Amino acid sequence: MPTDPPPDNELPSSEEIDAAGTPPENAPAVTGLVDHPIEEELKQSYLTYAMSVIVSRALPDVRDGLKPSQRRILVAMNDLNLGPGAGRIKCAKISGDTSGNYHPHGESVIYPTLVRMAQEWNLRHVLIDKQGNFGSIAGLPPAAMRYTEARLSPVAALLLDDLKLDTVDYVPTYDERNMEPTVLPSKFPNLLVNGATGIAVGMATSVPPHNLREICDALVRVIDEPDVAIDELLEIVQGPDFPTGGIICGRAGIRQGYHTGRGTILVRARATIETKPNGRSQIVVTEVPFQQYRDRIVERIGELVNGDKVKGISAIQDLSDLKEPVRIAIDIKRDADPDVVLNQLYQFSPLQDTISIILLALVDGKPRLCNLKDMLQEFIRHRVAVIRRRTQFQLAKARKRKHTIEGLLLALANIDEIIRIIRHSQTQAEAKVGIMGVQCPAAMMARALGDEGFQMFQQERGAADSYSLTAVQADAILRMTLGQLVNLEQERLGGEHRNLLEEIAEYLRILSDEQNILDIIKEDLREIRRKHGDDRRTEITGEEVGSLDLEDLITEETMVVSISHRGYIKRTPVSVYRAQRRGGKGIRGAQTEEEDPIEHLFVASTHAYLLFFTTKGKVFWQKVFSLPQLGRESKGRAIVNLLSLQPDEKIADCRPVRDFDLPDHYLIMATRKGLIKKTPLEQYSRPKKGGIIAIKLREDDELVDIVVTKAGDEVVLATARGMAIRFKESDARPMGRNTSGVKGISLQGDDELVGMVVADPDAMLLTACENGYGKRTNFGHSTAAIGEAAETSEAVLDDGADPLAGEQPLAEAPMHEESALEEPALEEPAVEEADAEEEGEEGSSGSMRYRTQRRGGKGLRDIKAGDRNGRVVSIVRVNEDDELLMMTARGKIQRIAACEVRLTGRNTKGVRIMSLGEDDALAAVVRVPKEEEEEGEQAIV
Repeated sequence: MPTDPPPDNELPSSEEIDAAGTPPENAPAVTGLVDHPIEEELKQSYLTYAMSVIVSRALPDVRDGLKPSQRRILVAMNDLNLGPGAGRIKCAKISGDTSGNYHPHGESVIYPTLVRMAQEWNLRHVLIDKQGNFGSIAGLPPAAMRYTEARLSPVAALLLDDLKLDTVDYVPTYDERNMEPTVLPSKFPNLLVNGATGIAVGMATSVPPHNLREICDALVRVIDEPDVAIDELLEIVQGPDFPTGGIICGRAGIRQGYHTGRGTILVRARATIETKPNGRSQIVVTEVPFQQYRDRIVERIGELVNGDKVKGISAIQDLSDLKEPVRIAIDIKRDADPDVVLNQLYQFSPLQDTISIILLALVDGKPRLCNLKDMLQEFIRHRVAVIRRRTQFQLAKARKRKHTIEGLLLALANIDEIIRIIRHSQTQAEAKVGIMGVQCPAAMMARALGDEGFQMFQQERGAADSYSLTAVQADAILRMTLGQLVNLEQERLGGEHRNLLEEIAEYLRILSDEQNILDIIKEDLREIRRKHGDDRRTEITGEEVGSLDLEDLITEETMVVSISHRGYIKRTPVSVYRAQRRGGKGIRGAQTEEEDPIEHLFVASTHAYLLFFTTKGKVFWQKVFSLPQLGRESKGRAIVNLLSLQPDEKIADCRPVRDFDLPDHYLIMATRKGLIKKTPLEQYSRPKKGGIIAIKLREDDELVDIVVTKAGDEVVLATARGMAIRFKESDARPMGRNTSGVKGISLQGDDELVGMVVADPDAMLLTACENGYGKRTNFGHSTAAIGEAAETSEAVLDDGADPLAGEQPLAEAPMHEESALEEPALEEPAVEEADAEEEGEEGSSGSMRYRTQRRGGKGLRDIKAGDRNGRVVSIVRVNEDDELLMMTARGKIQRIAACEVRLTGRNTKGVRIMSLGEDDALAAVVRVPKEEEEEGEQAIV
């Protein structure tokens, strides 16, 4: 019999289908399907997959610097109690526990992650203390997990500190049987110190490792100065510090990466060129770029040699051993240039590598591109939250224990009543109710808890005549044993109660102000820095490799460059010093110690070359913009970090030069003993890293001043006792760099040369004395009383001139040292003119100028360097609209208009130009170019 048709809104049942054989013709279509565009489905599914990869696998958390797999391994090892002091266990056990309890992707994926955290050439501070074969920097694979053992390193223990004190949130594991932390407390700044790399979907991260000391110092700086600029942090964090060492070429990529979160840096292997006993050269590589393997480098160099892409290599030897993990010796053919070969290897082999800086990390669960300061701030924010939660947990625990101790102390104070209630109770529940019903007078509570404890008790429970015990306290009393009734137990409970009160007060103090938490963070960072910090391994050079001209990125501006006695150098924009009135005290220009006064001070453009002349007679070459730019009061940075100076070598003088190719331009150098030497400027245009010879100095002499001259110029030399001489630059003939020069002025007694300037008939000579006095005098036109007899010969004090045999050609001078020739002095004694008073009384018209003489004379009286003025310390050529920058030995700087210094004759005492404090003295005076006059700064007196 046919079945009735189903309702319109129902499908036929299986029984109906079986009975009829086929569904009825009027049965409705199946309605469980949804019409959905495949593009939308792919989009939604792919986004879900992408976010899972980004958040749960590939990117590190900005707070602890760990990916989920790394974090789970450390948590599993912590569960196994594998601290730094525990014994190591098999990595198979660690991988199995991690896979079974926390990580769903299998132990074969976990073990490579564990191995990487143990490799000292991959992490700056390893997180796993290994035993066994964990691979090598040569590129060899690790042994199987059943053969290796591991435990947590001391640094990893810092990441896990306070994990059980409710400091972080927990979430269920993949099987929801356990709980795992979403982040570690991370007392150690792991992300920036150890770095991280990862490729997600549509994004990647590449955080290079850094030096722990620098990162800790930067974190402390951010805590102390929340508004600190990134450029100021760059003075602390020099750049990445790779575990494999190497050399970073240039700072532009570092600066860009730290400012924007993205940048690239060029890293080179550390290679030196050595000479073998047979006279042939050899390139020795001792450090490789980060994440490059030694065997891969050797293999690649062999391919380049066999393919004739790099010629000049005769052999490659891998001399590495346990003591020196990387030592690759590359023998150079006899006719090849080792520098050329090394540059070819840098270009074509992994000895040079480009490393990306991508400061991408998870911030609040979302990927975010950070700059350097952002990462430091996020770590500090995390530590503030951790310490606050830890303190709240400890406070709650201490209060809970205090509550229990209060009940025990009260029970001991009223023990007879407590015992009576317990003895007459039928059950523990009845005894508990009876104990809770006992009313304790306030006086008894005060005796039991002490004044401080009772006061806190009243703050928590309120003031009352009597108090009852709580259920928690009643349970604790019922758990007491008879042995706890002895007097010693009562004293122990009393001492514990007092300690708890102190702990609670400390916890409340910490929570009362966030600054207290920040102080704890700073103390933790200083302790970590002291205990785990080490020196930098990666060197950073100012040499930019590539077609980019770094000078094009530097804004041209005038800088004040200062060098202290101990060799600390800095540059400061001249705009921070505003002109003051003559005689002021100046503003603080540098933080100097009593034993480290300022020795050199000059003004130069950021695009100028700076020639550093040393006490060894060498010259080094630097761009002004490559010098550290620091604040006005900063001490500066040690110059030995910029120049390759010998241990006993110091900077004698510096000279800014804009163009070395100017025709007929010379460098004239003056020494303390009155010698001068003139050398073509172009001979100093090609310096080497280790410096080039500038002048041959006598053992008891040193450089004093250096000027750039051209044909027709005249120079003026000034001495400490107030003498000066003016002569034509043509009086000294040009000579080579490795020469000593000729006599410029004859010195009397203990007098010595202090300065040299190029004379200008329309300008003035400003002379400054150590006690803060000075004057201006017109140079005047060249009027030249030349003397009766011209000098018949110049004694060239070079390596080979014979003072009795006349002058030898420069190219023929033999290379040996000889004494200076005592040339005949002028037939013109020093002019002792009538004294002119400070108010402006002057002598004859001749005293208002410096007349031209012959080189080698005694000169004329320039200023009266008596007890009031002290010795002359500096001379400067100035114009009427120039400004002056004066610095004292204590580091104070004053900027004044040159026209404020009285214009007087030569043989005068001058006027006060700067007020000095006790035990201070004027150290240097320089001219400020007039185009740098200020408009808006305030003078600080």
